[in-house]
Formats: sequence, structure tokens, C-alpha cells
Amino acid sequence: MISEPAIVTAKIMVLASMHRTRALISCVLLAVVLLMPLAQASSGEQTKFKRIPTQFIAALGDSGANSGSGAQSWGLWQIDPGMRGVWLDNYEKLQAADGVAPAQWQFDGEDWWLEENGLIMEKPNFPIPPGKYVVTGNREVTTVLTVHPKDNDGEQRWELDFGAKLYDVTHLPCRSARYTPATSGISCSPARAQQSAFPVTPGAVMPAVQGCNKQDYAVLFVIGMAVEN
Repeated sequence: MISEPAIVTAKIMVLASMHRTRALISCVLLAVVLLMPLAQASSGEQTKFKRIPTQFIAALGDSGANSGSGAQSWGLWQIDPGMRGVWLDNYEKLQAADGVAPAQWQFDGEDWWLEENGLIMEKPNFPIPPGKYVVTGNREVTTVLTVHPKDNDGEQRWELDFGAKLYDVTHLPCRSARYTPATSGISCSPARAQQSAFPVTPGAVMPAVQGCNKQDYAVLFVIGMAVEN
């Protein structure tokens, strides 16, 4: 039987190797390692993870950061929002349905989202709940993201295990942006989006829309979560 310290050591070695060799080990294999019971070296306590249907985090922060604050502004889609989205060229139909999408989510004209192919998406749930998430960008790195509870000032800190950076666990082909009115009384509408700007190149910023403020978000895949002992 593999000892708990050996599992942790193997996890560190796999992540380090992936940074050096660029995908010699698949994300699938790495996920298997990460979803084993993990020993927390600092406290001696054990954290167990379970595999879940893929969820999606909308994250903000320096792509080169390993930790930071501001996770209270991160969102979580528990279901793939692209699969439930509405194409830009069907926006008039969405309006005619009083903003109710075929998947039964409600469009908000003051706060709406687009993805890289030109699909209007439902909002994620804000804020992301505190906890430990197994995250990946479906490239080289899979690791554990810890989101801490809010502090007395309402700030939530976050950190990635073993030196991983936010960029490492960002799924580059998935792009998402949030659009809100730039000025009160001025229309910020999907009807003003340039459909020729889609699809968006992986890693590129999302297109601007006239009359709107735009906030780009990184997208992280969540493939596992910590469970209580």
C-alpha cells in the first residue's frame, strides 16, 4: 500500500515534471493521482476528494499568480453554460420569450455573459463557495484550488497547490466575458455584438460591445471536490 507521504511526494513530482516536460503525463492520469486521499503535510490531517461531473469556475486575477484575494468575485457554473446558451442571432427570439431561454434560465439585460463562440450564457452563481476544488485547464496541470471563507472585510483568499499558476489551470479555448451598461440610460445589448468577431481565438480577449463595460474571466474546469472525513 502507498503511504500518504508517498502520495503527496508523487503528486509534487508529477506536477513538477509536467512543467518541465510539457505533457508527458496526461491530465487523466494526473487527475487519478489527485483524487486519491491526500495528506496535508502542514497539519497532518487527511483530505479526501471525490470526482464530480465537470463544473466551471469564472475566475479573475493575475494569470501568473499562485494565490491572491478577490475570490468573492469568482463565479461557479455547476452545469456547462455553453450547452444551455442562446446564439447571438437568436437574441430577438430570447427577447420575445421575455428573456427566458429554452433551458429555462433568465436573461438579465443589465448583466449578461458571452462565450467564445457567440453564445449568450446564463450567469454563474456568485460567490464561489469556500472549499477545495480539483481544477485543470485540460492542458498540462491539474491541482487543488483552495478558496477560503470570507474574512471580516468580506474578502476571500485563494491559492493553488504546488506552485501552479492561474494560467496553468485556465482552459484557454474557453473564453467568457461579463457585459454591463457603461453609462446609465445607454443600451448595452447583445444586439450590438459583432457576430463576425466570433469564434474567439483561444487565449484572446473577448470582443467589446458598444455601450457596455466588459470584464473577461478565465475559465477553470472543476473535476473533483474535497469531502468531509
